[in-house]
Amino acid sequence: MFGIPNNVKSEGQQAHAAENVIGTGKMVDPGPRSGPGAPRGIARLKFSANLGFLWKDRPLPEAIRAAAAAGFDAVECHWPYDTPTAQVTTALAETDLPMLGLNTRRGNAEQGENGLAALPGRAPEARAAIDEAIAYAAAIGARHVHVMAGIATGEAARTTFTENLRHACTAAAPHGITILIEPLNSHDAPGYFLSTTAQALEIIETVRAVNLKLMFDCYHVQLMEGDPTRRLQTLLPHIGHIQFASVPDRGPPDCGDMTFVNLFETISSLGWTAPLGAEYRPPGPTEATLGWLSAFRTAPA
Repeated sequence: MFGIPNNVKSEGQQAHAAENVIGTGKMVDPGPRSGPGAPRGIARLKFSANLGFLWKDRPLPEAIRAAAAAGFDAVECHWPYDTPTAQVTTALAETDLPMLGLNTRRGNAEQGENGLAALPGRAPEARAAIDEAIAYAAAIGARHVHVMAGIATGEAARTTFTENLRHACTAAAPHGITILIEPLNSHDAPGYFLSTTAQALEIIETVRAVNLKLMFDCYHVQLMEGDPTRRLQTLLPHIGHIQFASVPDRGPPDCGDMTFVNLFETISSLGWTAPLGAEYRPPGPTEATLGWLSAFRTAPA
């Protein structure tokens, strides 16, 4: 992905790669990296390692420690339920990293299930998964629970989803936990109930719970709708967490079609201070893909 062996680039190459033109995959000359026209604010951003993809080959507590050693400000995960909460809290305390969030269970993944909350007739299972996720999140101090909708369509699915989200928001409120919903692109998640930010916003406005927010994944949004920068500006009041990966390969943010320098500068200018979730698939060892992290750390403040 980085164009040279072991996915390593110089800072100048990283900055150049990050200037890809959205939707074209072509490079442009980024010009000087200092002076009045240089990107500002990126160095102030914080980043979270999504341990569902990064250091996936390690037990969760060891992945947390690896993220801390690499310089991340926070961590997040997918389905941590096989790891005792005490092991997670110990690793978080040792590293002084917050765990931002986790997902509800997918259901029967071997049969292709990808969430339960929008499946008509499955409310007891969906709510058990929601309650499990909230309890786990509360035990480890996680701030968010992503309620996975699943593969469904139609009005019955919408009604089921909104009712289960109301249950989730009520159950999460005493713990100070925010419930997230995330549109997934139809290429990676065909048939998933939630696929656009407009649909997610309509669901949020229907449920009308203060602790229900949008998980804005720039990768999914770019593939389904394009122009994630403008959509971030429009949807900011409804966003609870932001994630990113390159398009179209879901790799690290110094390759592909998205202009991450501009994207991150916009996020900073909007006053966003929470860590951004690095949810990308490393093409090799995670450590070999982290050149982008040091490059953005040394960008103009």
